[in-house]
Amino acid sequence: MSYELQALIGTLELLRVAAAEVPAARVVALAQGMALIPVTSGVLAALQGDGSVLKPVGGSGFGWHSDGFELRLAAWSKAGPIACVEAEYYGGSGTQRAVVWENGRIVLGPLAIGEFEPAPADTPISQALRRLGVRTEEGRVDEFDSVGLGAYRSTGEWAGID
Repeated sequence: MSYELQALIGTLELLRVAAAEVPAARVVALAQGMALIPVTSGVLAALQGDGSVLKPVGGSGFGWHSDGFELRLAAWSKAGPIACVEAEYYGGSGTQRAVVWENGRIVLGPLAIGEFEPAPADTPISQALRRLGVRTEEGRVDEFDSVGLGAYRSTGEWAGID
């Protein structure tokens, strides 16, 4: 079974304000007052709207971020921390990346697990969620599980287009 996710995560209030600037954005509530915006092709196009050249992996850790995308995240982060996360798994192996912006700058990451690297107990997405204030709830595996990121298997499902 596969799992893939590209999303922005922050508080529900912060992401509602952010989504108001991006008509293609859909805010999905998560547990613990968090929410996500699935980064669909429409959202990505709107956030990269300035036509900037894609950054190579090494800046934020995401090869698909443009300068305009990162400037928008930096601006939103002045109102509260915001994470950009990515996961892609199939048959138990895959990749995971996370970076957190706060007060206009990157404060965590970029963090990554490569395709054939063993997954640490403290994954990049769980570390990012913890930086946002998420706590592991009793009976849950980690922060990822505690906010409900396993509810859907793809970015498209989160966006309601799959």
